[in-house]
Amino acid sequence: MSSALYFTHKGILFPNKGYDVETLNFVENEFQLLDDDVLNVTYPKSGTNWMQEILGLILHNGDPSWVRSSVAWERSPWIEPIGGMKTALASRPPRLMASHLPFQLFPKSFLQSKAKVIYTLRNPKDVLVSFYHYSKCCKIFKDPGTVEEFLEEFLSGNVVYGSWFDHVKSWLEVKGRPNAFFNSYEDLQQDLRGSVEKICHFLGKELNSQQIDSVVENASFQKMKDNPKSNFTTLPDDFLDHKKGKLLRKGIVGDWKNLLTVAQSERFDRVYQEKMKGVSVTFPWE
Repeated sequence: MSSALYFTHKGILFPNKGYDVETLNFVENEFQLLDDDVLNVTYPKSGTNWMQEILGLILHNGDPSWVRSSVAWERSPWIEPIGGMKTALASRPPRLMASHLPFQLFPKSFLQSKAKVIYTLRNPKDVLVSFYHYSKCCKIFKDPGTVEEFLEEFLSGNVVYGSWFDHVKSWLEVKGRPNAFFNSYEDLQQDLRGSVEKICHFLGKELNSQQIDSVVENASFQKMKDNPKSNFTTLPDDFLDHKKGKLLRKGIVGDWKNLLTVAQSERFDRVYQEKMKGVSVTFPWE
């Protein structure tokens, strides 16, 4: 693993650019969550930006002007990078924020607050494929090498934000809490409207049918892809090589079948069975 690009914090890899130990410690131990905060939490490449858009539209009663007025990382900052943490602290409540942190590094104040977390899961094979493609164009990530090499790094948790398996299991620990809501990328794909209605209910945000229609319409993959404030095309070149790829690529379920060989898929399944043993939750991809 290229030591120049990453550092390890409590056993988890983070990019050197934009992150530091001091900020991560501050976020975990001192960042005060407020009761009306809404946090969009995911393992990377699990539908973060899609959920960001959905939540922004719900909180603004389906009015798309907010998601068109400022870039995604300003209207819903990630709390753990240095810049994102500063933006979050300067945001006026009610705040919408995002995080890829596993639960053990998430703000401890969550346990004493009524802040609401929406945790989105995605089939880890699709996460792997999306992560692989994104790593090719994201300049703060190590080059992923071959699919075979990246598969092994991913399965061993030797990637930014650590193991998918550990991340998901850490968050499942809070599944019963009234201020934590779990859904999947696959649910969103299958029934976006139904998912939006459930999220509204969880947030205590009762929207009328027309407002829900607007959320569903404006959170479509195509609308996001066409919105320069949501598609990350304005992200500076020192973060993303726009010639090599896009943040919003396909937005589909099952893309892993186009990349992994049968042998790689079977290898993944064996590790998955082993690591998820004893997890009592059934996922839509199982």
